[in-house]
Amino acid sequence: MNWTMLLLGFAGMVVGQFMAILDIQIVAASLPQIQAGVGASADEISWIQTAYLIPEVVMIPLSGFLSRLWGTQRLFLVSCAGFVLMSIATGLSSSIDMMILFRAIQGFVGGAMIPTVFAVAFTAFPPDKRVTASVVMGLIVTLAPTVGPTLGGHLTEWLSWRWLFFINVGPGLLVLFLVGRYGNFDKGDPSLAKGFDWWGLGLMAAFLMSMQFVLEEGAKNDWFDDTHILLLTVVAAVAGPIFIWRSLTYRQPIVELRAFGNRNFLVGFIMTFIVGFALFGGTFLLPLFLGRVLGYSSSEVGTTMVVSGLAMFATGPFAGRLVRKLDARVLMFGGFMLCAWGMWEARVVTDDWGFWNFASVQAFRGVGVMLAMIASQQVTMATLPPHMVKNASGLVNLSRNVGGAFGLAILNTSLTSNTALHMSELTSAIGQGDQAMRNMMAGMTQRFAGSIDPAASAMKAIYGMLQKQATTMAFGDAFALLAILCAGAAFVTLAAQPVKAQAGAPPSDVH
Repeated sequence: MNWTMLLLGFAGMVVGQFMAILDIQIVAASLPQIQAGVGASADEISWIQTAYLIPEVVMIPLSGFLSRLWGTQRLFLVSCAGFVLMSIATGLSSSIDMMILFRAIQGFVGGAMIPTVFAVAFTAFPPDKRVTASVVMGLIVTLAPTVGPTLGGHLTEWLSWRWLFFINVGPGLLVLFLVGRYGNFDKGDPSLAKGFDWWGLGLMAAFLMSMQFVLEEGAKNDWFDDTHILLLTVVAAVAGPIFIWRSLTYRQPIVELRAFGNRNFLVGFIMTFIVGFALFGGTFLLPLFLGRVLGYSSSEVGTTMVVSGLAMFATGPFAGRLVRKLDARVLMFGGFMLCAWGMWEARVVTDDWGFWNFASVQAFRGVGVMLAMIASQQVTMATLPPHMVKNASGLVNLSRNVGGAFGLAILNTSLTSNTALHMSELTSAIGQGDQAMRNMMAGMTQRFAGSIDPAASAMKAIYGMLQKQATTMAFGDAFALLAILCAGAAFVTLAAQPVKAQAGAPPSDVH
């Protein structure tokens, strides 16, 4: 084995994977600036994210087939080149319509860079080195969403929002060089093009794109009260089972679903779904709370969020050592319980919390997510035959992305409904003759004596205080929901079959 070729080629792929995952989150902190730059409405600007994510979920499982057809190297080079070109086109866009089109193509072509790295880690590396590769991938998958909004906010502040996309050019060229020169891991099989399952591709695209749209847009459109959401839910509900039937009966399916016959893969798939929920859910909730309730700027949010990234980064090497020595199920159980503990701490969040209050929450979540992710990768892939790994890799990555989409949809809905519920409880608890409230009203009216309508200004200020309190309580409920889900997942891990610790590699090689 030529280790120089393998490590340099794999390093190039890892950079590409980081770039593709980062691009989902880097835009999040700068949507208002992009909105002003292209003259988009508030409804239109959310499509900058949605347009990237919907096509991406189709490419992620499709990449397994394309990797077997073309070979990993060729697929990755095409994916990276398309991603860089679409990044430039998106950055140069002068209208929201152009930007949405280029973002959709960028998400589709870039989607292949994510699962192919997992497949290479479990096919090109010898068994005793796969844990090291898993640790590297785990760091990328967890760090990219964590640092994305912070990096995006600073880039927009220092240069302009267009550099959120132009920044991909340098790393993209490095990836093309490294993978083009050193990434010849396998050969494609052109004979697979005969009998390509176009019906299967169409059904898979209809199912996944409809489901992703419903999850992305459902919360803001009142779910089934919206005709489009209802229609696409029906499309997903019909196309999904037909796609599964087609995949199980067609001689050369787009996606090989027989991996689900392996019990460890099935358990690992479910665990990865919940890791996605916990990873993206936690990364979504905390910045939203810091901005919406505490009024933090992008840089202040980034400073507060850095604890989570540092905890994950510090845990990675230890997770690699532990996977070699312990049953992976034990690590998954411990990881999910740590994540649950961190989220449970945050159920009592208040608007007086500061950096150090959140530090403990993030440290537990960061350590827990990293342990659970590294261990779940081992459980999922360890007992699969080599010919199933490429397709299985696409399914696992799809599971994490869809888990994140489900998490954001459920948490968004929870925040909206619980804020209204707590607001109703707070206002109903204040009686007509409540002396404390009357005193506060009188004091606030006096404070706004210089305004046109002091009484109305005082009422508006008190309403704002109640709304802030109700929102804070709703965030506490959302953190508690994440905690309960992670604790439940910890016990599901026990259903997996034992996975032997992969001894044999010296501890020093895990860095």
